[in-house]
Amino acid sequence: MDRFQAMQVFTRVVEANSFTKAADTLELPRTTVTTIVQNLEKMLGVRLLNRTTRRLSLTPDGAAYYERCLRILADVEEAEAAFLDTARRPRGRLRIDVPGSIGRLILIPTLCEFHLRYPEIELAIGLGDKPVDLVQEAVDCVIRVGELRDSTLVARRIGTFEGVTCAAPGYLERHGEPRSLEDLEQHVAVQYFSSRTGRIIDWDFIVDGKPLAVKMNGTVSVNDADAYVACGLQGFGLIQPARYMVRNYLESGELREVLPDCRPAPMPISIVYPHNRHLSPKVRAFVDWVAELFERCPLLSGRQGEHGGTCEFAGPDPRLTPAGVVPERVTECECVL
Repeated sequence: MDRFQAMQVFTRVVEANSFTKAADTLELPRTTVTTIVQNLEKMLGVRLLNRTTRRLSLTPDGAAYYERCLRILADVEEAEAAFLDTARRPRGRLRIDVPGSIGRLILIPTLCEFHLRYPEIELAIGLGDKPVDLVQEAVDCVIRVGELRDSTLVARRIGTFEGVTCAAPGYLERHGEPRSLEDLEQHVAVQYFSSRTGRIIDWDFIVDGKPLAVKMNGTVSVNDADAYVACGLQGFGLIQPARYMVRNYLESGELREVLPDCRPAPMPISIVYPHNRHLSPKVRAFVDWVAELFERCPLLSGRQGEHGGTCEFAGPDPRLTPAGVVPERVTECECVL
């Protein structure tokens, strides 16, 4: 058995989550792909994949072997590249997953720039905040807000999530403006609940350099960032969104910041990928580009005080680009996506 080919076939099956799809991309008969994986399991003396009629899943041994295979294949690719075309452009299909607001307001409006730089990379972008199993779902990397909990993944910090406490003028006229954290007991907030746990997320403030959690009362709860801001604009209560999401509304007066001396606790924004010694060229290209993109934006890099907080890449006015509509600055680009 050709062990190198077996590793290639096995990793492709895992990434495609299908023997049939793997066979198509490798241009091999499905029976050949199945036989190679079966012979590999026989040679190793362990089961690598759990198979059902609907899905495949890695066994613990399979997950460990998959990571080893990725390292070996990456080493071979790197060695070959050193003797072939070191100036070779990154290419191939790259699957990523990002929070909806970051995707719509930050990433998609600047995709033309990425495509012009790396025309041979095909992007598959998932928008959502739910946890993603990078190995099982064949996702190359994700952008996430908050601390990384999975020690098997690598998180490269690319920015800072700066929150702002605000409300619609109509709400403040009816209920008054809170002047202290104690005043929040007399107010209601639009609640945001976790898509994963269903739990209402507390508000966080920095007081005397330490984080303080505050439970808010509310009559409306959502689990989508755009819906959260929309409820705030309708006057359903105070909201605490990312500043980059409501910059335009704050500037137009449709939302007003409150408690400016008690800022929400900032959270890291990271790009996360599997713990491999060598990133593939296409993943490294995307990771470096996103890091560069976020660094250029004061609202995302933790430098919101610079240039008055203006951010060229914080996306167009959300009122002009509802979900599912391609922002104007992308349609004006001459590249073909």
